[in-house]
Amino acid sequence: MTHTYKPSVLTSLRAVIPQRDASFLEALRTAEIQAAKLADLIGDERGILEHHITGLPRIVVIHENIPVSGMSYWDGQQWVIVLSAREPAVRQRFTLLHEFKHIIDHGHTDQLYRTTHKMTAPEQAEAAADYFAGCALVSKRSLKAAWGNGIQRVADLASHFGVSETAIRVRLAQTGLDKTNDVPLTSRCARPIHTNRSERQKFIRAPRSTRQRSYA
Repeated sequence: MTHTYKPSVLTSLRAVIPQRDASFLEALRTAEIQAAKLADLIGDERGILEHHITGLPRIVVIHENIPVSGMSYWDGQQWVIVLSAREPAVRQRFTLLHEFKHIIDHGHTDQLYRTTHKMTAPEQAEAAADYFAGCALVSKRSLKAAWGNGIQRVADLASHFGVSETAIRVRLAQTGLDKTNDVPLTSRCARPIHTNRSERQKFIRAPRSTRQRSYA
């Protein structure tokens, strides 16, 4: 009996990354393609939920009272995504996808993001992670379908997709459904959700018993 090799979700998403230096616009397009591919691979009509990410190999999620919205790191055995337990569930869900994009980008950031006179490489990486999260949680196709079905109030759309109203406003502008706000692709949906090296190292050294983990 022959066995067909099936790449992991992470491998499949990384395969979308251009095998050359990409412009920032290409990096954003790559993020959108990856978001659509992730949704297809998961195939859940409810959207992408936390257990879909924790169900992937070598990824765990921790909910902790950290001073930022989230961070991610490799602990030597697995990827760890840390989410702020202080923030609303919709914010944590967005942050989860943001941090997952950083994991996808690992080893490819030099190809995708290079400092220009407009944005530094780290700023581009953060903007792309935001864009990926927005596209993954509120795809252009599903947003336009909801809009066409009469769900057009921001609050109703936020409830429908399980995201914040801020995220909906950004996606409405990015997809052209709301032309009253000129929001670029690189617009952030909320305050920064990364942290510096010292905060990350301080957390990694914290006793494991104080952390709330989420597994599949």
